[in-house]
Amino acid sequence: MEKIKVILNRKSNTLDVWFDEPEKEYICEETGEEIILKKDKDNRVIGFEKLNLLIDKNVNVPIEVTAT
Repeated sequence: MEKIKVILNRKSNTLDVWFDEPEKEYICEETGEEIILKKDKDNRVIGFEKLNLLIDKNVNVPIEVTAT
């Protein structure tokens, strides 16, 4: 994995996190906890979407990245 792509959509209140290229998405699976797993043709999870992420639209969202 070279990079992780994070997309915060303030209009739809969703957060998308991709571990691979979004174009490889083949199927989605709902977890029942307002999380949607995005999978490739081999059924590997390549990302997820968090629904109903309520964030004050007037506040910047700090991001912390830690590599180990």
